[in-house]
Amino acid sequence: MTDTLVKDARPPAPPRPGTAPGGRSRRRGRAVALLFVLPALLLLGALVVYPVLFSVGRSFFDASGTRFIGVDNYTEMVRDPATLKAIRNTVVWVVVAPVLLTGLGLILAVLVEKVRWATAFKTLLFLPMAVSFLAAGIIFRLAYDEDPDKGVLNAAAVAVHDAFAGTSPYPTARARDGQGLTHAGDGSYRTARTVSPGDTVTLPFVGVLPKDLPAGTKRAGAAAARGAAPGELRGVAYLDFAPGGKGAPGQVDAEERGLPGMTVRAVQDGRTAATATTAPDGSFAFTGLDPGRYTLTLPAANFAPPYDGISWLGPALVTPAIIGAYLWIWTGFAMVLIGAGLATLPRDALEAARMDGANEWQIFRRITVPLLAPVLTVVFVTLVINVLKVFDLVYIIAPGPVQEDATVLATQMWLVSFGGGNDQGMGSALGVLLLLLVVPAMVFNVRRFRRSQR
Repeated sequence: MTDTLVKDARPPAPPRPGTAPGGRSRRRGRAVALLFVLPALLLLGALVVYPVLFSVGRSFFDASGTRFIGVDNYTEMVRDPATLKAIRNTVVWVVVAPVLLTGLGLILAVLVEKVRWATAFKTLLFLPMAVSFLAAGIIFRLAYDEDPDKGVLNAAAVAVHDAFAGTSPYPTARARDGQGLTHAGDGSYRTARTVSPGDTVTLPFVGVLPKDLPAGTKRAGAAAARGAAPGELRGVAYLDFAPGGKGAPGQVDAEERGLPGMTVRAVQDGRTAATATTAPDGSFAFTGLDPGRYTLTLPAANFAPPYDGISWLGPALVTPAIIGAYLWIWTGFAMVLIGAGLATLPRDALEAARMDGANEWQIFRRITVPLLAPVLTVVFVTLVINVLKVFDLVYIIAPGPVQEDATVLATQMWLVSFGGGNDQGMGSALGVLLLLLVVPAMVFNVRRFRRSQR
């Protein structure tokens, strides 16, 4: 019994050399962890690492992929005007879009915090994030349409313009040939011969559909038959067309109607002596004119084409227009992230500033913005990375004729590789350039996340 107790009291045998306590279980745990991580690593290698390495290698070959050309693709890339324009447009995107989005998100996050229906407002602004870029591009392609009957923005622009500047009454009208009216180079019409007080003048026009005449238009026959009073210069502007092709050209027939609202001027020696506006039956009259000979002029404003709005998708505005669509999609994202950061600010600092007499602008500028600087930086850098990869909106919204004016690096890479260029060597070089531009922003974001975790 004593021997048994002595044997049980012996210390455990020391571990064999090269092995640590629990070493086998740790190795087994690492093997199991590697087994679980292996599918993700394989997927990452197949979808990210291999394409990156393949693109880098492919960028040193020609379009066919059979001849090694070194850095020729990269030198050609910086000489190609289309690529240089894509780089310039990308710089515009990077400078403008993240700054506007971060600023709008900050302002909206601060303002929404002070309203009772903040949740509903945030939801409304965040909804565009649920729309795909393809659908958003189609929506804004229609909204930017130059035809006011299709594009909502141009419909609004035309409505505002016409409310303040008015419209020409007869944009399609033209004078009847050979009936005493000549067309001037500025778009106006004038009488071929001079007239004097006491004369009655008929001004025949065609090109206006009867259904397009203003409401309340009257027949011009009675006005044309009425003679001028002594010292009075009278006339009638009318539509020289009768339904069914009746009547004779240059004569006011019974069923022909006047052209109301047309401006007529009596000009003598290059100076406008009097101005009149035609009545519902197309008649007009000048009284009090000095004796002499006059030329009747109808200004070009009577026949000016209607205002069609703004060419949103023209070469000058296509990039700002696409950036506007991008803002519509991503403003809610920036507002929600900044709002989350705003909710974590220490309220005692804000209240202390208010008690010290600071107004809301001073609090916003000197307390809110500095405290939100880390969040604003993360939002800004994230948007920069996203902007560098923008493709869908540019490709869908920009029409074919201005595609080159709106192109960015991502669209240029696709166009060169698959959109008709069929030069995948140059496309790979553009992809490598895009990767090099994205990597610094990604590294910056990763470092910030690591510092925040510490």
